[in-house]
Amino acid sequence: MRISSMVALSIMALTLGSVLHGCMAELPPKCKIGDLLPCKPAVTLPNPLPPSEVCCSVLSKGDLLKCLCPFKESPLLPSMGIDPNLVVLLPKKCHLPQPYICLL
Repeated sequence: MRISSMVALSIMALTLGSVLHGCMAELPPKCKIGDLLPCKPAVTLPNPLPPSEVCCSVLSKGDLLKCLCPFKESPLLPSMGIDPNLVVLLPKKCHLPQPYICLL
């Protein structure tokens, strides 16, 4: 019985790894969801806060603005408690230009 439990656990781990790999594979290589973590209080329901200075600063640097639309399509964001619809509103809330319009 112990071996069957280990086999079941191994299958679950491989399945989870495959799912996460598939989610990450959908994003362009330069887009890392972890880069969005300073903005999490502003993109988490039910009571999102205004984006912090740190959030807007991180958002204004590098390619993170270009990643917001691909992030919106990622099934990984909701599993992290992040609302993808709020993510695409960050540029406006931070008074930053939106690089392109995401299809809503």
